[in-house]
Amino acid sequence: MPFMSSRRRVVAVLAVLATMGTLSAAVSASADSGGAGDNSDHGDGISVNARKTTGRASVTGSATFVLPYHPDADVRSFTFDAHADPYSSPLPGIPTGLPTDARGTVKVSHYSADRNVTYTAEGHVDCLVTGPHTATLTAVITKVSPGGPPWMGERLGFSVYDGGADKGHYRDRVGFSWEMVNLLPGGTGAPSEAEVGTCMAPAPYAPVVKGGYTVRHADLPPAPQR
Repeated sequence: MPFMSSRRRVVAVLAVLATMGTLSAAVSASADSGGAGDNSDHGDGISVNARKTTGRASVTGSATFVLPYHPDADVRSFTFDAHADPYSSPLPGIPTGLPTDARGTVKVSHYSADRNVTYTAEGHVDCLVTGPHTATLTAVITKVSPGGPPWMGERLGFSVYDGGADKGHYRDRVGFSWEMVNLLPGGTGAPSEAEVGTCMAPAPYAPVVKGGYTVRHADLPPAPQR
């Protein structure tokens, strides 16, 4: 996202968030004294009050999924243990860190039926953003099994839709930032793969067929007061 690439803009946004944080207590007190609050929804069946969750966001669980555009006998799965840890990773020019800072692990497993071998990779989570039932997260890969893809040190993006359970059949979905997305078309050669920024991932397009995920949503907190 080019409009988010300016460090000065990020610092300015965080400064505004810090100013807003000083007003949060007064706003909360006013809301608490104002009665039942706003229980209206925006057409999706989720009330305004329900959107305002507390605590820390997280994505946990393990599931096997299929590619709707490429049916095959391969077995692919992701395991997530990701937890929000806001303002925990200072950056140059951004000493507070970001509200999207996170910790945890991601594990990738891909059984190739043609080669009769399972490739695995692991990484540490560095960013997490959630909405009701949904999440995007990124992880920097720290371990790849022999013969696996050249991912060491790269950031990968993941998305999750937590559809819950319906009579034992999960409706969860996942997405990921490689294969047929995040490409840079142009020129005469084959498209190259773009670098993945923090929390960047496509919509969760791959249906889960075994297992499932739990997304705990929490709004991004304001910047800590100075």
